[in-house]
Amino acid sequence: MMAAQTLAPAHQASPPAQNSGRSSNRLDGVDVLRGLAILFVVLNHVHMRLAIAGIPYAANISKPLIASLVWNGQFGVQIFFAVSGFLITSTALRGWGTLSNISLRDFYLLRFARIAPMLLALLAVLTALHYANISPFVVSEKTGGIGRALLAALTLHVNVLQAHRGWLPANWGVLWSLSVEEMFYLFFPVVALFFSRRRLFPAILFCFVALGPFARTVFARGNDIWSEQSYLGSMDAIALGCLTALLVRRVRFSRIVLRAFTAVGATLIVSILVGLRLIYVPLIIKPGLDMTIIALGTCMIMIAAAQTHWKGPRLLAPLLRLGQGSYEVYLTHMFVVFALFTIFVKFGSPLWCVPLLFVTTIVVAAGTGDIVARFFSEPLNRMLRERWRHGPRQLGSVEFLESPPHSSELGPENIAATYRNVS
Repeated sequence: MMAAQTLAPAHQASPPAQNSGRSSNRLDGVDVLRGLAILFVVLNHVHMRLAIAGIPYAANISKPLIASLVWNGQFGVQIFFAVSGFLITSTALRGWGTLSNISLRDFYLLRFARIAPMLLALLAVLTALHYANISPFVVSEKTGGIGRALLAALTLHVNVLQAHRGWLPANWGVLWSLSVEEMFYLFFPVVALFFSRRRLFPAILFCFVALGPFARTVFARGNDIWSEQSYLGSMDAIALGCLTALLVRRVRFSRIVLRAFTAVGATLIVSILVGLRLIYVPLIIKPGLDMTIIALGTCMIMIAAAQTHWKGPRLLAPLLRLGQGSYEVYLTHMFVVFALFTIFVKFGSPLWCVPLLFVTTIVVAAGTGDIVARFFSEPLNRMLRERWRHGPRQLGSVEFLESPPHSSELGPENIAATYRNVS
């Protein structure tokens, strides 16, 4: 049974966490989802290196089994999109009280503080590696050269460039998802500001959800890259995340319903990641519904995570940590993949080392992302926010903080973000 009411701050209804090693206010359910998402992406890219090199490490293993383990990168990105929509909308609701009170200037400045330092640093490094003529990082003239790649990254259309010119080097290619996500958030506050008062904002979000499968199939017109990376083809997950945040804000669900959400959400995710590899279901795959379903499952789990304030066991601590630094891991992991794969090849590509390659890549990528976050992106984020008089708290916190007073302006005293480290 459920009753419609404004969602109270989750920490008020939750007992103190027993694990003193982590903040008692983090949404562990969201961190686990992000940890799984980035894990899928890293495993996918290691597998791609092996496949491109023609290393038959899985020759005697069931193809559906291999696919369900190491070929889920696109699904991982879809999970990221759903989480991002949920966190950004929740932050806006917490900070401004209602979406119709959003300050455009402050929203964009906060997004810049979170996204720009890491992105600009990455582009500087990639440009230097291109001019140093290091092969995995050289942008060919076929795809427009280094200038075209930089323009695409800075103006949020890496996905368009790849769809028209072909794949960029992998370190550049991963920026397609940032192009989709930040294009959505470029218009998010404007649309929310002008349509929330008329209560049309949810209807607009539902339109994005409905268009997603069509964008991945009909609108793609046979272009495989555009099918995976188009704006509309990915924004259904972000829109579902936004709708989930609006629902969590308005409705308090009973524990029985929340358990059902968790069970059904997990079942949907596993069914897509594993079930569709074993059993081909044309009614789901052909219309492009698999991506929408995995986003829906993610959102159901986030509802339960937000309202139960579930705390993960110590066994999941590495996955939680991976999720907390997922943005930095996502932007840097290809450096690790290339470096370790080069070492692997120099030692003769022994098949017995393949499992070690997967595990080592995950561990080193996680450590690299953690170091970059701790000593570069997070300090710069805090510095920029403090300079703009918004305090050190980050836009997109996965922490529940004190609910600020509703205000039409976002002052230093009520910038308390609901969640942390959204990419």
